[in-house]
Amino acid sequence: MRVAIVGCGLIGGKRAKSLAALGHSVVATADAVPERAAALAKVYTGCVSSGDWRGVVSRADVDAVVVATINDSLAPITLGAVKAGKHVLVEKPAARSADELRPIVAAAAQSAGVTVRVGFNHRFHPALLKARELVDAGAVGPMMFVRGRYGHGGRVGYDREWRANPALAGGGELLDQGVHLIDLTRWFLGDVARVSGVTTTSFWDMPVEDNGFVCTQHTNGCVGWLHASCSEWKNLFSLEIYGRTGKLQIDGLGGSYGLERLAYYRMSPQMGPPETTIWEYPGEDGSWNAEFRAFEAAASGERALGATLEDAVAALDVVAQVYAQSAPRAASRAA
Repeated sequence: MRVAIVGCGLIGGKRAKSLAALGHSVVATADAVPERAAALAKVYTGCVSSGDWRGVVSRADVDAVVVATINDSLAPITLGAVKAGKHVLVEKPAARSADELRPIVAAAAQSAGVTVRVGFNHRFHPALLKARELVDAGAVGPMMFVRGRYGHGGRVGYDREWRANPALAGGGELLDQGVHLIDLTRWFLGDVARVSGVTTTSFWDMPVEDNGFVCTQHTNGCVGWLHASCSEWKNLFSLEIYGRTGKLQIDGLGGSYGLERLAYYRMSPQMGPPETTIWEYPGEDGSWNAEFRAFEAAASGERALGATLEDAVAALDVVAQVYAQSAPRAASRAA
């Protein structure tokens, strides 16, 4: 495919590198800071750059668009690309709210042959893919619940960055890293029936939350118990998946989150200590390549893994419900 990158920061650069490594062409770049678009375009032969995303997504030589901007621009650019007839891979959370996404769902349904996927790349980490394989094979028996924690410790000035601005980000840590936990929990447990939760701003001086605590109750009776934090002083990713006959535990994502590791604890009929199998996944993060392979397959009309717009709407609906439940508490504290 001939691909345009809109949003040429860290993630846009990762996406460009990944798709080029898979044999696709980066033909155009766009960024609100034109110099950043130009710098990325220089890496790829024949690539043109622009400060105007509208001109880029309408180019005849563009087959697909990767949208990797900050949150307030994700939805309008995705909608513009869909209306231009382009396939789109938009970074999570895909919008500031589910209400911003719903018009895109409708537009994509009316645009024959257009594929839109959302960049929940955590689904494509090898430990998560292996866990999905084991669950599908019945290795842990009928599902019971998922417990997940995800967080980082921020950095000096974090509370003055765009993620701390509700107009730009749409929310705080629950919307940022928490949507990954929500998406993964839905991936393993299915649709959400009820949500309860609370957000707090416990450390950072900002108008969005630095911690989000969520309980999801699913239509099959299973439960998700999730915590996302940007006052997690040692970067952490942990997802535990419990079935009636076993447990899967994923720890780490590589880099500052530690070695990616999957543990399978298989219960014996007599209970007691479980039989334990460990898989470790050192080395470079391959989720970006794996996700783009799934995107290219979906764009070719094949059935493929990957998060859809509907998955993103469902995750953002959970976030919205927690925000709504937290608002009265925040108002009470302010009074």
